[in-house]
Amino acid sequence: MAVDVLSGERSARNGVLSSAMDLPATFRRREILVFHRRDVQEIAESVVEPEGEALLRKGMMWNGAPAYLQVRFLADRVEASMAVDDTGGAVHDGRFGAMVRRMLGLAQDVHTFERQHRGHPQIGALIMRQAGLRVPVAATPFEALTWAVTGQQISLGAAVSLRRKLILAAGVRHACGLMCYPDAGRVAAISVETLRQAGFSTAKANTLLTVARLAADGGLPLDAWLQEPPVDEIRHRLLVVRGIGPWTVDYTLLRGFGWMDGSLHGDAAVRRGLQALLGVEARLSETDARTWLAQFSPWRALVAAHLWAAGAAAAP
Repeated sequence: MAVDVLSGERSARNGVLSSAMDLPATFRRREILVFHRRDVQEIAESVVEPEGEALLRKGMMWNGAPAYLQVRFLADRVEASMAVDDTGGAVHDGRFGAMVRRMLGLAQDVHTFERQHRGHPQIGALIMRQAGLRVPVAATPFEALTWAVTGQQISLGAAVSLRRKLILAAGVRHACGLMCYPDAGRVAAISVETLRQAGFSTAKANTLLTVARLAADGGLPLDAWLQEPPVDEIRHRLLVVRGIGPWTVDYTLLRGFGWMDGSLHGDAAVRRGLQALLGVEARLSETDARTWLAQFSPWRALVAAHLWAAGAAAAP
């Protein structure tokens, strides 16, 4: 159960938000920390692990102002705080605690999934080896959407490099020294030429700017959708954007909203993981992967996360 430990009045006055929450006994922090360790240059995020603990530090935007998020992982709980440079914008209305819970996957019903599928002849043993696995979720749906667009059809290393260049192009830094992942307004203000110079293709730069402008103008009310994500509406609104296809939508729903039923059969790493799991030599088609994943609805994306984690564990 989450407990907010600072009142709204004190938070607004001091520009600091804080929340603490207990963790389930089976909570795995490894995948959460790996997700935030993507960039070894650590310009906007870093993870340190003193003995028995771990600390995630992240620069981001909060109510349009640079903010510094810290999440400290203890044995059975987390303590989170956020310092906002503009103290007038640090309104404490429950959104901060909800964001932290979402980032950690604490609302994901992994126990029901594990009970139902631990006896599966193909993936059951993997599920039990990775019991408690949750999908890390981005701090905001906009960050998830732009990360999904950035990562289209390129390697993880190339996507991380482009992500870093996007953060640098936006140029927002918190007083702590970390760069901040930009919000929609900051990305919308970047020119196509600047994104091209950073390494984005013209098509991908235009897609990024389109979704940023839509999000900034209310055409994509991403934050308003957080409470009860209208999946069909989100899918419809995103698919009409040039440069966004089914994989980008399902990945955004997973990383931005914690929606567990996206069929990530178009993900190359998912297909490689499934190929290794099934022990087949031939490369699996998207159709084969989609058919196999269908049996796990409404947790198809959680199965994909198990395949990602297994592949990462097996990597040299």
